[in-house]
Amino acid sequence: MGRGGKSVTVARDEEAGRSRQRPEDEPGAGVVTAFGRQLKLLRTRAGLERTEFGRRLGYSAETVASIEQGRRIPQARFIERADEVLGAGGLLTALKEEVGRAQYPAYFRDAARLEARATALNLYAVFAVPGLLQTEDYARAVFQMQRPLLPDEIIEQRLDARLARQQVFSRKPAPLMSFVIEEAVLRRPLGGRKVMRESLERILLTAQLRHVEVQVMPIDREDNAALGGPFTLIDTDKGQRVAYAEVQDDSRLYTDATKLRELEARYGILRSQALTPSESSAFIERLLGEP
Repeated sequence: MGRGGKSVTVARDEEAGRSRQRPEDEPGAGVVTAFGRQLKLLRTRAGLERTEFGRRLGYSAETVASIEQGRRIPQARFIERADEVLGAGGLLTALKEEVGRAQYPAYFRDAARLEARATALNLYAVFAVPGLLQTEDYARAVFQMQRPLLPDEIIEQRLDARLARQQVFSRKPAPLMSFVIEEAVLRRPLGGRKVMRESLERILLTAQLRHVEVQVMPIDREDNAALGGPFTLIDTDKGQRVAYAEVQDDSRLYTDATKLRELEARYGILRSQALTPSESSAFIERLLGEP
């Protein structure tokens, strides 16, 4: 984040060819490459061939090779198990958080770091079900729809990362979480009717958590305080409030006091204009009852 309270551009599509970049060209690839080299060094020092090492971890030799060569981002459970099998004493797990962030698109990595440690999250969703509330099938469908097309391995990496973000719901202490979701989002059957129905059921279940509130903004409302687009207000573990906004893979983190007050006011008015949490749950139940 910038100094002097300035808004910070996390990532901007300044080059027309950015969408054609290979995953290894993105920032974050360095830590994945370094992890792979460290893993290979520890494995060879332990006198283990890839096949035997993979067998002990429950992975194929091909997967181990891909990770060692920096072509595949290892999941947290792989890192933890590898550290244990190799007796690395935490050398590998120390990189787990940094390696995990490399799974995200470059423009979202800073926001993901703040989100994971947030004490409160307030999110306004306009286009799709928020990532924190998505089912696996819904998230996969969203990634598969992206154009230009994402490679299958990148889809799986980003899917793993998105689902891992949802651990925030079970974190102790649990962050306070508020979602305001446009009705159109809940009626847009991304991935198909069955997938959307499962998504609505997931939202209903999540809304029952004590630290979570979900509100629906009906289409027929004559007032809407946030027509400028989606955004998230993040209260960090350092006692700071940050705003995150994203559109077309261009994202920003805001720390400027004036901008934050504007977005805080919008979110507060937006909540007053939306259905209450109990009305919203009843609304979603009615959607589930529609043919």
